[in-house]
Amino acid sequence: MTQSHPRISKAVIPAAGLGTRFLPATKATPKEMLPVVDKPAIQYVVEEAVSAGLSDVLMITGRNKRPLEDHFDRNYELEEALSRKGDAGRLAKVQESSDLATMHYVRQGDPRGLGHAVLCAAPHVGDQPFAVLLGDDLIDPRDPLLARMVEVQEREGGSVIALMEVDPAQIHLYGCAAVKPTGESDVVKVTDLVEKPDPADAPSNLAIIGRYVLDPAVFAILRETEPGRGGEIQLTDALQKLAEAEQSAAGATGSAGGAVHGVIFKGRRYDTGDRGDYLRAIVRLACEREDLGPEFRDWLRSYVTEEM
Repeated sequence: MTQSHPRISKAVIPAAGLGTRFLPATKATPKEMLPVVDKPAIQYVVEEAVSAGLSDVLMITGRNKRPLEDHFDRNYELEEALSRKGDAGRLAKVQESSDLATMHYVRQGDPRGLGHAVLCAAPHVGDQPFAVLLGDDLIDPRDPLLARMVEVQEREGGSVIALMEVDPAQIHLYGCAAVKPTGESDVVKVTDLVEKPDPADAPSNLAIIGRYVLDPAVFAILRETEPGRGGEIQLTDALQKLAEAEQSAAGATGSAGGAVHGVIFKGRRYDTGDRGDYLRAIVRLACEREDLGPEFRDWLRSYVTEEM
């Protein structure tokens, strides 16, 4: 009989990074507010959480991140101006972001890595499982990765991470998972995790991408986790300890945090973490827009033909 686990309602979005790869644009503007076509990247991420049923969103912020809060708040002056003009279309777009979810904010203060950012969420999350979404990874809404991860976690318990096959030569850019198969083609059991391994030492070509559904037991481990690669508290290190503890407890009653599973994602992912991929994400999404796509694709074909 399948065990029932608590339903997940809370999402955590770490957004305290400095965005140094996008300087000087991010000197005064949070990188999460950079537009992907005509919508800031962070809104895509919140929309993804909401579409998976997670309407309680905690954003981990830092200095100079106030525009994030403003974006998801009401702007009565702008709304009134658009209302007076009778511009119902733009008014709906402005109001959409403030009506998306119940938003909460906490400052990380000292940016000490992703693990530390997740630990900042402990008072809000409490003893319930929760999702973590990284803003650099945009997942196409036609490929509901997070919803699948929530489904697996609510059935199996423990923690679930998103995995994606990458070129083995690129695995040093990611956390990497050693896995065992399960009865489902897109679900694996994680036996080990390594943060940014040398390609020769990588246990697989399965890279961790920026979606996690975590058991609250991760908080106790993060509190005891020493800074790792880059002098930061790595979430991968804490998840590795959870996987290791579950392996050691195999055949007994299991570890307190449960197993770590992975969902192998083969859908559309847009990486906005560096300038080249950010531009490619904009082009791909613009090409697929009904209002922009036809004209933009024609121009793009013409431009490429002329340049080539």
